[in-house]
Amino acid sequence: MEIRSYQPNDETAVIALWHACGLVRPWNDPHRDIARKLTEQPELFLVGTEAGQLMASAMVGFDGHRGWVYYLAVDPAFRQRAHGKALIHEAERLLIARGCPKINLLVRSDNTQALEFYRRLGYVQDEAISLGRRLIPDTPAQ
Repeated sequence: MEIRSYQPNDETAVIALWHACGLVRPWNDPHRDIARKLTEQPELFLVGTEAGQLMASAMVGFDGHRGWVYYLAVDPAFRQRAHGKALIHEAERLLIARGCPKINLLVRSDNTQALEFYRRLGYVQDEAISLGRRLIPDTPAQ
C-alpha cells in the first residue's frame, strides 16, 4: 500500500470507502467533514492506495496537546494485510514529528472488531468519558 495525502479528486472514493466501512452517520455529512479537514492540516488527511485504487483512509490532527485519528478505514476487501496498522504507524510518525506526546481516537463501543485491532497495537481505554455538543447542525447536502 502506498500512503499519501488526500487529493481533491479522492473525495468520491473516500466517501464510498467510509460508507463501505460503516463510518458514515446521518448527523455527520462526509462532504462537510472533508471540507472542514482541508482547512486544517490537510497534509494529515491520509489515504492508502494499492494498484492505483484508493482503499484506506485516516484523518489525523494535532491540536498542540493531543493527536487525534478519525475515519481510519480499510476497504473490507483489503483487510488482514496490515494496511490499518501501516496507517496508524504513519499517523504516529507524523504526530511525533510535530512533538505530539499522546494520540487519542474514538471507537464506537459496539465496534468490537476495531477495539480489538487497536488493543493489539497497544492502545488502551482511557479513564475518561467523551462528551460532545453539536455547534453547527450537519445535515447531509442535497
